Order: sequence, then C-alpha cells, then structure tokens
Amino acid sequence: MTSTPAIINPQRLFMACCIALIVTAMTFAIRAGILTQLSADFNFNNTQLGWINGMAFLGFPVAMMFGGLIYNHVGARTLMYLAFACHLLGLIMTISATGFWSLLLSSFFIGFANGSVEAACNPLIADIYHTRKTAMLNKFHVWFPGGIVIGALVSTLMTKLGLGWQWQIAIMIIPTIIYGIMIFGQPFPSMANSETSTATNIKALFSPLFIFMFFCMTVTAASEFGTQQWVDRIFGASGAHPMLVLALVTGLMALGRFFAGPIVEALNPVGVLLMSAIVTTIGIYLLSNASGGMIYIAAMVFALGVTYFWPTMIGFISEYQPKTGALGMSLLGGAGMFSMSMWNPVIGGWLDDAKAEAIAKGVPAEAVELTAGQATLQNLALFPLFLIFAFGFLFLIRKRFAHNK
Repeated sequence: MTSTPAIINPQRLFMACCIALIVTAMTFAIRAGILTQLSADFNFNNTQLGWINGMAFLGFPVAMMFGGLIYNHVGARTLMYLAFACHLLGLIMTISATGFWSLLLSSFFIGFANGSVEAACNPLIADIYHTRKTAMLNKFHVWFPGGIVIGALVSTLMTKLGLGWQWQIAIMIIPTIIYGIMIFGQPFPSMANSETSTATNIKALFSPLFIFMFFCMTVTAASEFGTQQWVDRIFGASGAHPMLVLALVTGLMALGRFFAGPIVEALNPVGVLLMSAIVTTIGIYLLSNASGGMIYIAAMVFALGVTYFWPTMIGFISEYQPKTGALGMSLLGGAGMFSMSMWNPVIGGWLDDAKAEAIAKGVPAEAVELTAGQATLQNLALFPLFLIFAFGFLFLIRKRFAHNK
C-alpha cells in the first residue's frame, strides 16, 4: 500500500517566510531604537555599541555561509527550524543580558537566526516561483523594510509608554512563535527547479561575474545598513525623530519592493542597480546637510535609492548565475552582512572621532551630536558613489553576460 504524497502549501510557506523576515527586520529596527538606552544603562560608548551591533551582522553571514553549504542536503525545512530555535534563544538571552559580553553573545544568536531565515527562504522562493524569481524575491523582501517599520513604530510607542529595552526585545517573541507554528509539520517542496549539486555550485562561484557582484554586495549593504542601523545616534540631535525617519525610509522601501516587477522588467536588474546607486548617493549627501524637517525629505530620497539593492542583487545572481544555486544566494547575502560586522565598529568610531573633533573646534554643546552625525554621513556617501562606477561598468557590458546566462 503506497502512502499519499504530502500536499505542499506554497502560499503558507511564503507567508511563513515573510513573517520570519518580519522578525529579522524587527531585530534590526528595535536594536537601532534602543542603542541610546543601552548606552545609558551600561555606560557604553559608540565603539562598544558598534561591536554589539556588529556581532548581529557577523552571526548573519556565518549562518548564511553554513546554510548555503548544507542547503542541498538538509533543505529549507531544517534551516527554518534552526532559525526559529536561534531567534527564541537570542531574544531570551538579550532580555536577561547583564553587560557587554552577554549582549555580544545574544546578538550573535539573533544574527545567526536572521541569516538562517535568508539562507532558507531565498532559494525556497526562487525554486517555488522559478519563472519570476527577481519579482517574487522583491515581494518577499517587502517584509524586511515592512518589518523595520513595524519595529520602529513599536519601539517608539513602547519608549513613550516608559517600557524599557527588555520589553521591546520581548515583543518580538510573538511573531517568532507565529512563524514557528506555520512551519512545524508542514511539507516543503523538493528542489526541482534549482541546481542541487554542491560541487557544481562551488565551481560556479569562481565566475568573474559572481566575484564582482560578491564584492559589490559588501558595498550595497554598507550603503543601506550603515545609515539605518545608526539612525538613533546620527539623527538623535537633529530635530527629527530618529525612529520616524527609519519608519519613513523603510515604509517607502516596502512600497517600492511590492511594485518591483514592472520596474525590474523595464530597466532590467543592472539598470535598477545603477539607478539605485545614483539616487542613494544623492540621498545620503542630502542627509549629511539637512536638519529639522528637511531630514524627512532627504530620507525619502535615500529610501528610493536603497529600496532595490538587496533583493535585486540576490535576484541577479539567481538569474544570471543559476549554477551557483542556493549556495550562491547565501554567500552573496552573507557577504553583505559580514561587511557590516566590520563596518559597524568603524562607523561608531567615526561618530566618536567626529564628536571629539567638534568639541575641540568649539562647536556649541547642543550642536555637537548633529555635527558628528553629518560628518559621519559624508563618509557613508562614499559607498554608493563607488557603486555608480561599478554598476555603470556592469551596465555597459550587460549584453555579454545576459547572452551567456
């Protein structure tokens, strides 16, 4: 007697992936919103905050590289289970943290959970929706900025209600439980539409195009997250509310990604990336010179720039380097987050140095933080400026690799 094959529910799996990504995004937003509270409670300087932030970004690529290597053998289900377990562990450890080292370790587990979500969901969605990969990956990644909006608004509300950072971390356990319920016991599809030979995947990684995009991913991530993760410290004294700036930026990003399909089709992925680099450079430059209400206008320009970076980079590799498979997508995402584990302490150091320089120059006390934030943004603008040249070159040779895909 043969058993009836399990019925796969792609829509439920896609929704579970989206909720898991919301949790991932909320960890970014709420951590950005509680940096000042952590600094006050534990007497941390910006460099120490950078290391704590950076550890979450380190856990992310470690999970993505590990997940990418084992994906062909264990599939998306096991990686999603791992993400759920690490999210719960990391959140509980953060709530009970007593100082720098415990926060460092708990941040790593949360980062590892976030990376496991990406390592599982990107190839799963690319396989399920193999005829429209970039468009559906953009729709999935709607919920990264969407989750940041949720996290930023929740953090703002809870702060106004006088609820400390422990409660803000604890609120994320709720969506974690929800996506856990949605995946446990569910059948997952076989990888019928993806390259599942790890040997083939590894061989394809040595393509000049993949190596080029791997390096560019480290810069696109720094352009996006370098500004977002430090929003509280950069804009805290600017006259604009940092969490509302973050909510505005990520809300526009979510809207843009939801309607990404026609834009990607009209411009092709390389055209989208070049456009994004130009607008992001303009946006960060405007932010570095803005104060008060003008920050919201500049933030909107920045949002339009960074909207398509992450999902289009992943979609580009899936479309133009398909033999890299799940490993290629995971390593590319891992490269982006690993770069932030390195850059976060540097950005914190830029803030500390700029603050010290402003004080030495006799800048009025009430303007020191704003001056330091603007100086740091001028440094951050160099990332997307480089990308204009990199993606401009890619745009010129696009017919060559499009023909060979």
